[in-house]
Amino acid sequence: MNLRAKFMGMSLRLKFIIPIAAMLVVSMLAISGYLVRRQSESFRHELEVTGETMVRVLAIDAESGVLFGSKYDLEELLKAPAQFDVVTYTIITGVDGVVLAQIGDSAKQAAGIDASNNGSVNASSRQYVYTTGKDGNEYLVISSPIVTVKHTVSRENLGITGGLDSTLAAEKSEEVIGYIEMGLSLQHVNRSILEAKIASYFLTAIIVIGAILLLTFTVGIVARPITRLVEVTDRVSHGDLNAKVEINQADEIGHLARTFNNMIESLRQSRSEIEQYNRTLEEKIVERTLQLEEAQAQLIQSEKMGAIGQLAAGVAHELNNPLGGILGYAQFTLEKLQKNVPEKTTSKEVQSYIRYVSDIEAQARRCKTIVQNLLRFSRSSRTVEFDEVDVNKAIEETLTFVGHQLHLNQIKLETVLDSNLPHIQGNAGQLQQVFTNLIINAMHASPAGSTVMITSRFSPALGEFGGTVELSFIDHGSGIKEEHLKRIFEPFFTTKEVGKGTGLGLSVSYGIIKEHGGEISVQSTVGKGTTFTIILPIQKPEPETDKDQKQSFSFGVR
Repeated sequence: MNLRAKFMGMSLRLKFIIPIAAMLVVSMLAISGYLVRRQSESFRHELEVTGETMVRVLAIDAESGVLFGSKYDLEELLKAPAQFDVVTYTIITGVDGVVLAQIGDSAKQAAGIDASNNGSVNASSRQYVYTTGKDGNEYLVISSPIVTVKHTVSRENLGITGGLDSTLAAEKSEEVIGYIEMGLSLQHVNRSILEAKIASYFLTAIIVIGAILLLTFTVGIVARPITRLVEVTDRVSHGDLNAKVEINQADEIGHLARTFNNMIESLRQSRSEIEQYNRTLEEKIVERTLQLEEAQAQLIQSEKMGAIGQLAAGVAHELNNPLGGILGYAQFTLEKLQKNVPEKTTSKEVQSYIRYVSDIEAQARRCKTIVQNLLRFSRSSRTVEFDEVDVNKAIEETLTFVGHQLHLNQIKLETVLDSNLPHIQGNAGQLQQVFTNLIINAMHASPAGSTVMITSRFSPALGEFGGTVELSFIDHGSGIKEEHLKRIFEPFFTTKEVGKGTGLGLSVSYGIIKEHGGEISVQSTVGKGTTFTIILPIQKPEPETDKDQKQSFSFGVR
């Protein structure tokens, strides 16, 4: 793995040169070794053939000298091969081992050559022995028998001088009458083999060096434009789009360079367009932000007006009762005052008038409260002003103009509000709009006789997390299907019948809660009911970034 990492870290030129050079060296060494081995075998085989030829000829020519025991003829015969440098010694012996003639026997003794036949060579074979003398040199010893041919005639055919056919021919037999042994030195052969090896390795080295130089030159030609391309790529990666690859070739590298230059030109144009766009981007963002803010305000106000329309009947009923009381007490008091003379009015009657006027004042204040809550709820504002908000009070004020609708639909309302709930930083009007949407949705989903519960509780600070106010709106109605839960806060998504919902209530509520830095979630089981949970931070949320503002303008689209 380490070698692989090192190889991958090499330059492109070395990645080409090293494997090819290694393959070339291995191939040339294998070829050279094979050729040297074949040449060595050829030299040895040639020496064997030469020695065998000389021994065969000497064995034939020495037949008569051995038969007649002519030492002079045999020594004269041995002088001929002694003229060759490779011949170290030649010895002719009888079958009894007696030396009949020899040349160079002293050289044999000095070299310590021990390859004597001692009668072990038969009549039909020659013996080749490679041996190493005491002088460290290698020798080839060739031994061969000296034979004579005998013709024998049977006694029956003895005396017959003519008319013999092939069946009456004399019988031939070979008889070993001596041995000839020749020692050939391999010094010249080994020297030739060594010279061949040196020449082969020298030629291999020259070829390899030349091939590596040629390969380096060729790879350099191929890699040079790639190197220039890499340099320009590095400059482009550092933002220099004025760089250009100067490669004028008609091959693939040239095509790559032209394509890369076109890409740089496209990048230069794109960057110019982006810079131009960035110069006007801030103005466009401000313009778009204002448009989104206006659209958001219009959408929230539109949803408010829709809720006000639904609340109109309840508000009218709430105002009708105190106004009826005010009218009755006013008429009764007016009638009494018209009948009685002020001088004759008793203290008891004055106390009655005070009680009537007090009731009128109380009912008038009740009407005023209802109207103020309705006005506060419906008030349109382009900017969101955050003040201290009593969440419990905001819930109670919301109930003043939605309670009658719950009563008309025979829905019971139960509140469990934490009396120690701290104030939060928020906008009471917007929070009342969220509460109204959730209560009306719970009313629509609940059957007659069921109960809608509203709870509030305080979650104190824990570690780096600040304290929060947690509100729950719980109904026991039809519930929401699981596939609809993921889309419940999407704009214009509604599960109500046509004409009974715009699909904006929960979307607007999601946006308002997000604007307050809070979270709104829903849990529902079909046939058992739904629980909406709102978590509002106590501390005022940090100013939003442009990215956060863009997300808040999405009205909770998920």
